[in-house]
Amino acid sequence: MKKLIFIALIAFTTSTVFAQNVDLRKKIEVNGTAEQEVTPDEIYIGISLKEYMDGKKKVNIEDLEAQLQKAVTKAGIAQQDFMINNISAYNNYWDKKKDPTFLASKQYSIKVSDLNKLNMVIAAVDAKGIASTNIERYAYSKEEELKKELKIKALKQAKEKATYLLQSIGDKLYQTLEINESENNNYPQPVYRMAMMKSSESMADSAPQIDFKKIKLSVNIRAVFEIK
Repeated sequence: MKKLIFIALIAFTTSTVFAQNVDLRKKIEVNGTAEQEVTPDEIYIGISLKEYMDGKKKVNIEDLEAQLQKAVTKAGIAQQDFMINNISAYNNYWDKKKDPTFLASKQYSIKVSDLNKLNMVIAAVDAKGIASTNIERYAYSKEEELKKELKIKALKQAKEKATYLLQSIGDKLYQTLEINESENNNYPQPVYRMAMMKSSESMADSAPQIDFKKIKLSVNIRAVFEIK
């Protein structure tokens, strides 16, 4: 008998605690969104230089690199925004020692904010020594600041939505219970067209043409509010 009473007491206590933990508050859950398009202002360009034979004369990688460095400085690009992209030059050194006819190559990365500066750089380097160019990545320098603004707008939109929905049925908003955020940023691939470069005399003929689509930053806020 005592055992049955003890079991019943435990069951009653458990059910009481469970009932106390159940959230009986009236709630409304809504989503708010905010988005904005911006133009990339940080563009990272990869440039590969390679030695070539001009008749019987070899155009050395050191000469091509000197042209590139001079062009970067003249374009007003900071030294820290111009860097070697890999260590292939070290391997090239030993390959050249073994085979004098070996054509060495070197890869660089340049960060620009103005595409006109890139055009100036490309136009000032021997076109035959440019093996390839590519856009490595691009970004918007004030992205984090903009995201904060978008999150605030999205949350305000969610609150406004919850307010007018409750007003339509005669209820009122009380307090915020939960906020969750998610981001959906769109970085479309830029269209990159390299013109056939026969000489570097004309910038219009030798400069790459780059078409950028804007970056779209989008924020979604899921908010849960208590109803009075």
